[in-house]
Amino acid sequence: MKKNRNILIVALMTIGFVSCTSNKGEKNPTVVLKEYVDSVNSAKLEYSPENWAAIDKEFQERASRAEAEKDKLNEEDKAALEESKQKYAELKAKYEAVLAKNAAPVDAKIRLRNSLFGEGKVGQDISFNFVTANNILNTYQSFVDAVAANKDNYSREDWDEIKVLYEALDTRKNEVERDLKASDNTKIASLKIKYASIYGTNRPGSKVSENADAKK
Repeated sequence: MKKNRNILIVALMTIGFVSCTSNKGEKNPTVVLKEYVDSVNSAKLEYSPENWAAIDKEFQERASRAEAEKDKLNEEDKAALEESKQKYAELKAKYEAVLAKNAAPVDAKIRLRNSLFGEGKVGQDISFNFVTANNILNTYQSFVDAVAANKDNYSREDWDEIKVLYEALDTRKNEVERDLKASDNTKIASLKIKYASIYGTNRPGSKVSENADAKK
């Protein structure tokens, strides 16, 4: 990963150097700046603070040279300078938003929901609108399989959250049941029995285990 990051930084710096060299005869810093901003916008970027520091350093150097020559520029070049600065500001906003999102800790409940139903399917509102009569059997199956596979790792709080999610899924089943195949309904009933057995066996045990750990 570090090697790839270094390659990307070097590549961007090389692009910038070529821009500088090819435009020395023109002595037009706005062209140098525009080519650099365009090169960053078209590059496949790796989102990391180190990458952004290198990108921003290169931009600031070129922007400073362009600003220093601003009084000598014609109106077209001045407009091009402002356009490049605006494009860079938009790129910066998007890049920093991704960095902030990547740095933000994922809520424990969201991690649990993702593991049970898939990435981003169930948000803070615990909406199950993504569940339909056509996919509800698979949803139950994935849910019960995940609970069965991780039953020994869940805390008491996890089991409480699982219960809330299970009840919300059941509520959604009631809403789509009229469109549900009889065979799917039968299979879901079996999955519900399996879940109830897992929950009944493991939820009380998690509380005893946590109390024992607390005493230690």
